[in-house]
Parts: sequence; C-alpha cells; structure tokens
Amino acid sequence: MPDPHGFTYEVRKTGDVVIFHHGKVATTLRGSKAKLFLDDVGASDDQALMARLTGNYRRGNERLSSQHPRNR
Repeated sequence: MPDPHGFTYEVRKTGDVVIFHHGKVATTLRGSKAKLFLDDVGASDDQALMARLTGNYRRGNERLSSQHPRNR
C-alpha cells in the first residue's frame, strides 16, 4: 500500500484543528481530540496520523475484496 500523502492541517484561533487532504477539508478536530492531535503531531509520521484520523487510510485494497470467495 502506498504511503499517505497530501495531508495538511491548520490550527484555528478557537483551538480547532482542521485537516485538509489535497486542499479540501477532510475533518475538523475540536476539544480534547484536537489537543491530543497536537501532542502527537511531530512525534511520529504526521501523514499517517492524519490519514488515520480522517479515515482516509484504506486505499488500494478495496478492489481485491471483490475477488474474495465470500463476495463472489
């Protein structure tokens, strides 16, 4: 599976964190989730962290599920 890419984030004055994927809003984190995100960002792979939080990390294997015996 390819590495996630194209994610950026912006911290608003209110403390909200907006995560963008290729320039489009993917999700907004508020409150404790935003604080946890800001604590974790920089400590690990930021792109993978943002992909996991937005739910945009399961790319590449969906086509294979149609070939699974259960789905035939």
